[in-house]
Order: sequence, then structure tokens, then C-alpha cells
Amino acid sequence: MRNTQIPLLGIVAYSGTGKTTLLKQLIPYLRQQGIRTGLIKHTHHEVDVDTPGKDSFELRKAGADQTMVASNSRWALMTETPGQDQLNLEYLATRFDYHKLDMILVEGFKHEEIDKIVLHREGTGKALEQLIDKHVVAVASDCFSENISKAISVLNINEIEEIGKFVIRWLENQQKQ
Repeated sequence: MRNTQIPLLGIVAYSGTGKTTLLKQLIPYLRQQGIRTGLIKHTHHEVDVDTPGKDSFELRKAGADQTMVASNSRWALMTETPGQDQLNLEYLATRFDYHKLDMILVEGFKHEEIDKIVLHREGTGKALEQLIDKHVVAVASDCFSENISKAISVLNINEIEEIGKFVIRWLENQQKQ
């Protein structure tokens, strides 16, 4: 386990496979089981959670390297990262409050050296084998291939309870380490 003190589990797939759709079902399932889940989502787009015209936006644009917007119900910290070549997943995970979480699900970051569940749909026309590496602990798919290693669990991508139960067992194993 990484020094974040929070187990990280990647959900990786080709674009259009349904990573976000699955997570929108998996997170509530895990919550119902009492598992407090954080999420890191990788995007290739410019990210801005602030609103142009608001004071916090204007102050950040004025040159603040970090800007926190806070209310009684939530807070968000925005950090400027110009010139940063690569995102550092381990660093990002340390930004979470490990006292409030049991695990962090990571959407994307397919080349990171963390345990991963690969999602695959036959309709994407993409090769499953391209996503398999030594960190893959399960494949959730709508088609089942004989080529998947026996060491990798095979799950039905359309059965959220099956995937959820697998994640819970995975988390229990992480907590024993």
C-alpha cells in the first residue's frame, strides 16, 4: 500500500466504456455498505471548478497559487500547476483526509502502479489485452475471454452488486496488509 494511508483502486477503460456510469452506481452501493469513498478523476480537459466573475475566480486569476472556497457545507482547494508535466497520483491522494475515507477510487490513470479493475465492452471494438498489466486485479466485462489470466477475477460489468462485493473483499485484504 502507498504512503497515502488510504487504499487506491483504479477503474480503467477505453473512453466510452462507461467508467463514470459504473462509478455512479458503485459509489452509492459502497456507501450503503458503510464504506467511505473518495474519488480522483483524471481528465484531459482544462479543469475549473470556479465561476468566472465570482470573487474567488478573480482572486485566483490575480495570481494566487492556491485558492480555497469554503462554506458550512463544503470547501474546495484549487491549486495552480502551470508547467507541471505529469500529474502525480500519490501526491493527489495525500490531499485527502484519510480520517474520513476508507478508500479512494481512481478513474483513469491507467498506467499508474496501483491495483485496477479494467472495464471492457465488446462494442468498443478495442482490445482488452492492451489494458492488462500486473496491477489488474479484475476485469469487468460484457463478454468473457479465455485469454484472461486465471489470477485475475472476471466480473459482469452489468452486475453492480457483484463488482461492489469484489471491491469490498479487495478493501478487506488491503486493510489486513
